[in-house]
Amino acid sequence: MIQVLATIELVESQREAFLQYFAALIAPVRAENGCIEYTPMIDFPTNLDQQIHFGENTVVVIEKWASVEALEKHLVSPHMLEYRKAVKPMVKKSTIRILEPVFEPNVIGEDV
Repeated sequence: MIQVLATIELVESQREAFLQYFAALIAPVRAENGCIEYTPMIDFPTNLDQQIHFGENTVVVIEKWASVEALEKHLVSPHMLEYRKAVKPMVKKSTIRILEPVFEPNVIGEDV
């Protein structure tokens, strides 16, 4: 399993319009083979000094995929190609970070 943090920096005041379009994308992506999680997120306000905010013009998508191959297929799926074309005027920049777990979930807390 891999996890992806996709950061989408939007043109100022475009977040609501972007999220309306993105809402229609969620179901087809979650139906893809290998998709475990696909959730758009925005900053949650707290009083924690350690928190670094992305800002009001950024959406972060938390993704979990069964494999890199599933992610690669996702990136070229028809609905993703259509999505990128449709939101291009709203997006300043997007990046992805692909991560893997250090420990398997059943190993955490067990004696080594």
